[in-house]
Amino acid sequence: MFKLVGKTFKVNLVLKVELPVRHGYLSGKIYQADHQGDIQRMNTFDKREEGFERKFAHDEELEFKANARRNKLLGLWAADLMGISGDEAEAYAKEVVKSDFEEAGDEDVFRKVRSDFDAKGVDQSDHQLRRMMEELMATAKEQIQSEA
Repeated sequence: MFKLVGKTFKVNLVLKVELPVRHGYLSGKIYQADHQGDIQRMNTFDKREEGFERKFAHDEELEFKANARRNKLLGLWAADLMGISGDEAEAYAKEVVKSDFEEAGDEDVFRKVRSDFDAKGVDQSDHQLRRMMEELMATAKEQIQSEA
């Protein structure tokens, strides 16, 4: 409350605005003073920020699972083309999944399968391999979503 020339005014001021970027989302934190001068954080923004963070974490987890599933499916497909079956095919699929941790993106997986195809004399073009990776990613996403 302020008094100015005999008149009383009630003022609600926004005191501070912080705009940190977290996980690729812009989250605004706004503080305001109530009529007693106490600073309180606005709950609506807190809930919205937490919701964005939960959604981001959930989406990242699903993407990670889909990549791992795609790589396993790719390994099993490649093993079949190379004449590998049974436990050896499962072991090869695990090697393909592990190869994804060498660097970000799909190039490390592509290089592994491409070099294994070349070593075994499998006739698959780069285009065919990349197309299969895309198709298996779609399959993996469908499988992950149906399990959820």
